[in-house]
Amino acid sequence: MDRWKPDPTFYPSARMAIQAPVETLGYVAMLNVGGKKADALGVVDLSPESSTYAQLIGRVEMPNAGDELHHFGWNACSSALCPYAPHPHVERRYLIVPGLRSSRIHILDVKPDPRQPKIVKVIEPEEVFRRAGYSRLHTVHCGPEGIYMNGLGAPNGDGPGGVFLLDHDGYDVLGRWEVDRGPQFFSYDFAWHLGHDIQITSEWGTPNMFEDGLVPELLLGGKYGHRLHAWDLRRRKHLQEIDLGPEYQLVFELRQARNPTRAYGFAGVVISLKDLSASIWLWHRPNGQWAAKRVIDIPAEPADPDQLPPFLKGLKAVPPLLTDINLSLDDKFLYASCWGTGELRQYDVSDPFNPKLTGSVRIGGIVRRSPHPASGPVNGGPQMVEVSRDGRRVYSTNSLYGAVDRQFYPDGIKGWMVKADVSPAGGIKLDPDFFVEFEDGYRPHQVRLQGGDSSSDSFCYP
Repeated sequence: MDRWKPDPTFYPSARMAIQAPVETLGYVAMLNVGGKKADALGVVDLSPESSTYAQLIGRVEMPNAGDELHHFGWNACSSALCPYAPHPHVERRYLIVPGLRSSRIHILDVKPDPRQPKIVKVIEPEEVFRRAGYSRLHTVHCGPEGIYMNGLGAPNGDGPGGVFLLDHDGYDVLGRWEVDRGPQFFSYDFAWHLGHDIQITSEWGTPNMFEDGLVPELLLGGKYGHRLHAWDLRRRKHLQEIDLGPEYQLVFELRQARNPTRAYGFAGVVISLKDLSASIWLWHRPNGQWAAKRVIDIPAEPADPDQLPPFLKGLKAVPPLLTDINLSLDDKFLYASCWGTGELRQYDVSDPFNPKLTGSVRIGGIVRRSPHPASGPVNGGPQMVEVSRDGRRVYSTNSLYGAVDRQFYPDGIKGWMVKADVSPAGGIKLDPDFFVEFEDGYRPHQVRLQGGDSSSDSFCYP
């Protein structure tokens, strides 16, 4: 590539990115649950015209066991075209792949052979601890002035968690992002409104509160995260805390409007202590102050206690367990993955205050074990969900987190990845020819699409 021209996968706006070429490869984080073998990054063929469509065609193993690969991202993306800190000549070439349990960071080069990435650098956890003071690394976003990453806690397993930066070039850990964190203590996800100089963060708990699985006493006591936080992105200072209430536990994934002129976004809440439902909240800014409104409720499903894992037997129901949400680049469709009930939902959020359910597919689930057209009954459920840039394809995988997998699927999760096709007017349908089974011992988590996807890039122009 001519380095004096921006990377062709960078787009000034989401509107332009929708016109990008269709993805042909997907990169998948593969957790090895046995602990004796290392995790891996897999490469899946996404081209229907290929003889290896829906097959794992490449894999690179990590150098150490026990990383628990989770969320990963690109070194650079469309935010490099932003006007206030432009880096137009960086390439979308490297995947930044952290370990949630190990706090180790792997840098993988996909340019020489996109089907077989190569590890070119490993940042050991001690360097992250020393320079940033955070551990248990969770989310990666490529920003205009560097690579943002967050940790869920401190090196000793307590808090606080927060955000730190790596530079674009040598991938050195620069240090903690926050200048003034205010009351923020728990960490989970973060999202930007680059057009409004605002960052939003969400909450789970400290590593000591989740590394061995969810703690029933803490969950029922409302001790896990139930807040959103608004930050001044440029000044790196806490602005406002938005408490959703202790009933609403585990404020997980954040998806801001892709159009940077729109100051709103969606937050997924895993469970309500009142009725086991899940919910999706809209954050917005009326009258200059940030607020949150519950706009979607997803109910629990009654179930025979004999069909439930020990964690749920006394509750006599299957909670949806909303573990991921994602938003199409045109801000029209919001996807909600219900890992407990085995349902992937599609909502029309053209009016973000009044979402409408427009589609649903079932696969897996704690009780239903709904089959795929190409399989018998399966376990796990839609967990991570990624949307193509044109919004026509939605990919899902079925593993959440090793210790939590065991609590809700104690018979073990057999890893799979599926694709749903999207109707432009609304509605989704599972592709009967796309069902990727992972070999015993490996469970898939996040998917990144070659060239970018709906959640990998941020845009500075409408």
